[in-house]
Amino acid sequence: MSTPTDTQRMEKIVSLCKRRGFIFQSSEIYGGLNGVWDYGPLGVELKRNLKNYWWRVMVHERDDVVGLDGAILTHAEVLKASGHVEGFSDLMVDCRTCKSRLRVDQLMEKDGQRCPRCGSKDITETRAFNLMLETHIGSINPSSSPTYAVPQTALTAGTAVFEITTTSQTHAVDVRHPAGEQMALVYLRPETAQSIFVQFKNVLEVSRKKLPFGIAQIGKAFRNEINPRNFTFRSREFEQMELEYFCGPEQGMELLEYWKEERLKFYEKIGIPRTKLHVLNVPDAERAFYSKGTYDIEYDFPFGRHELEGVAYRTNYDLKQHQDTSKKPLEYFDEETKQRFIPHVVEPSAGVDRTILALICDAYAEDQVPDEKGKMETRIVLHLHPRMAPIKCGVFPLLKKNPQLVAKAKEIVDLLRPHMFVFYDESGAIGRRYRRQDEIGTPFGITVDFETFGEKNVALRDTVTLRHRDSMKQERVAIEELVNILTSHIR
Repeated sequence: MSTPTDTQRMEKIVSLCKRRGFIFQSSEIYGGLNGVWDYGPLGVELKRNLKNYWWRVMVHERDDVVGLDGAILTHAEVLKASGHVEGFSDLMVDCRTCKSRLRVDQLMEKDGQRCPRCGSKDITETRAFNLMLETHIGSINPSSSPTYAVPQTALTAGTAVFEITTTSQTHAVDVRHPAGEQMALVYLRPETAQSIFVQFKNVLEVSRKKLPFGIAQIGKAFRNEINPRNFTFRSREFEQMELEYFCGPEQGMELLEYWKEERLKFYEKIGIPRTKLHVLNVPDAERAFYSKGTYDIEYDFPFGRHELEGVAYRTNYDLKQHQDTSKKPLEYFDEETKQRFIPHVVEPSAGVDRTILALICDAYAEDQVPDEKGKMETRIVLHLHPRMAPIKCGVFPLLKKNPQLVAKAKEIVDLLRPHMFVFYDESGAIGRRYRRQDEIGTPFGITVDFETFGEKNVALRDTVTLRHRDSMKQERVAIEELVNILTSHIR
């Protein structure tokens, strides 16, 4: 089912992200890197809140999941065994008219394949494009010029420094590196899952878990996308929140359903309503060959309905591949049945960057509100869930030139900071300060005014005005109650 797109709304969201410090283009002053993004002061807080909450829900609040932080640099044999070296590619074409490089699934099919940018039918033949990024590790750079054949005796001795003379100059070559060290091809991991599979046995032994149990990981992954697009949705460098939940073969389909529902609940808890989420039961022809069942959890972005997370029953394919290739046992011994077998696995895998984008897209709104003089104006507001909001509370003295108000406001900042991220602002009219915080999604505002000192009503002494972002409702709250009131909303 297609979803209507809203280009203008997306443009406003992208503009807000840069203007308010959520997301910047990487290396922008040098022209930028396509498909690579940097998170600014607010973006990094939003991202950290999401990852921390995912970790809390998936690891800390469960007895059957432990964590792992695998290396980004990945041994080539790992990705050969997993099938990535041979099969991790997209089908690519070029448009001869506008010179665009495109994935095949981007072509318009009306009246034959057409370029979506210029409409031309002059398209090249389809070819495979490997998405993995590779590099080399070791003390000798294979791309250096000129390249020399270093005597094996020097390599094994590990102490030689000698000269090689070419037609143009003499080069000193230092081979004092560990004996036998050679240049090795490695990959920047295209997914976080494989480090979990290759460390399965180690984690099993130290954690002493019994099936079913899971290993969770949050980390960077890299894919050399042919055509990064839709802001941060499809990037070359991105972050994943991934769980490999190991189980017996008879439990796989049941756990697939369980994790699908758990993941839908998670998105509701961070503020994305179920009405904006859609579950696609991926057809047999479109699933990975080793999967017995896959669900895509999709969201209605302004640029269309797209995948947020995949929940897949991967059978025992990965562990079996690594056991067969490495010749190291990766079996599980069941104490009750006295049987050994290779566990099956269900994998909920979510994109951090895609979820951040969904949160911002869902939260963005414009409404009409009165200013200090009663004149209606447009308010830009991010209705972020309080537990996701980068800043939880803004604290404002009514007048910045009143030392008593300023001192009390800073006392409140000190009171709240151990419990949440607080922003202090004394610049401009109080209405303007509210608007600035609304635009970045701050759910609460605290204003210290003269009533805080009981000037007109002694009963209001040591109270402040607590403003709610979404309703703009204001109420008097005792300072001593602030921590409990606010933390009850942001946990």
